[in-house]
Amino acid sequence: MEGNQMECRQKREKTVFRFRKLAIGIQIGILVISGFSRPVEGKTTIKSICRLKGQEENTLHGMGLVVGLKGTGDGGAFLPTMRSLAMTMQLMGKPVQAPAELKEAKNVALVLVTAVVPPGGARQGDRLDCVVSSIGAAKSLKGGRLFLTPLVGPENPQHPRVYAFAEGLIRIEDESTPTIGKIAGGCRMEEDFFTPFVKDGRITLVLDPNHADFQTASDVAEWINSQLSIQIEGQPLARAINQQNIEVRIPPQYYEDPVLFISQVLATPIMSQPVLPRVVVNERTGSIVISGDVEIGPVVVTHKNVVVETGPGAAAPTGGRFTPVDPEQTQTAKLKALVEALNAVHLPPQDIIDILKGIERNGKLHGKLILQ
Repeated sequence: MEGNQMECRQKREKTVFRFRKLAIGIQIGILVISGFSRPVEGKTTIKSICRLKGQEENTLHGMGLVVGLKGTGDGGAFLPTMRSLAMTMQLMGKPVQAPAELKEAKNVALVLVTAVVPPGGARQGDRLDCVVSSIGAAKSLKGGRLFLTPLVGPENPQHPRVYAFAEGLIRIEDESTPTIGKIAGGCRMEEDFFTPFVKDGRITLVLDPNHADFQTASDVAEWINSQLSIQIEGQPLARAINQQNIEVRIPPQYYEDPVLFISQVLATPIMSQPVLPRVVVNERTGSIVISGDVEIGPVVVTHKNVVVETGPGAAAPTGGRFTPVDPEQTQTAKLKALVEALNAVHLPPQDIIDILKGIERNGKLHGKLILQ
């Protein structure tokens, strides 16, 4: 009797074990299937398509003198240089009776000095690169040295504020333009330079030019409100001001730490926003960059001895060179196919660019033409 009970118990345990294995196998199978069947969604973050207003580059500028040139300076033909040199000598305790005394100073040039402050600002003691450009009659700045020059900020032209000083040996980067040079680390900040990014308890997100449109601005505001789920007096945090700017209010709990809130806003995931169809043309180099979804409507273009016709019913005309453009398309043709067809008849890049301009002016280019 005991033997029969023991045998039955062993059978029940084996049955339970098999069911457990089967259940585990089913669960694993479901997990694997769900892992492969889940739709892949392209996601990005707000900071990849937006910047924070107040976090942009700024330019410091000033006017100074380059000395030590080998006879390639302004000389006496440019009076502003002589007056500036006379003023500098007076400040250094060596006044001159008249600027005309300096007419033979051919080793001096009057220049414009600029330095770009990065978006994050700069602190006292930081060194920035600066660019030196001749504004007088100098033939070359090669071998010259910039005399100590104060650089002011862009905020108030009536009452300029000196933020930095620039000086140092000039290096010519492009020998074809020797009147423009660069001083690596030649600008030394004397004061902190920062632009505020919080105003009246709000921040402003600025969409980059490639994504600036009303729909994208509205989507960004909606994603911020849905992801952060914070309201102020029953109102959502974010709202689109226009096609490029989204205003976001800072919640009271973040008044003392706005940086933490901004980091959360910029890290908010959003669906990848499509870029509008566009064609980027560099007329100087002849390069043409086309997004794959740019289309052109039915159009006939005659350029020199080349005839281009798109749309249904296009037929080869008599005379001239003719090549079909995307013949499988019935209503619209891809611009990529047009450019390939024009390249097939060995049309020069400048002629292709002229044809693209004509199509765009005719309103048949279904995309934005950007000329560089």
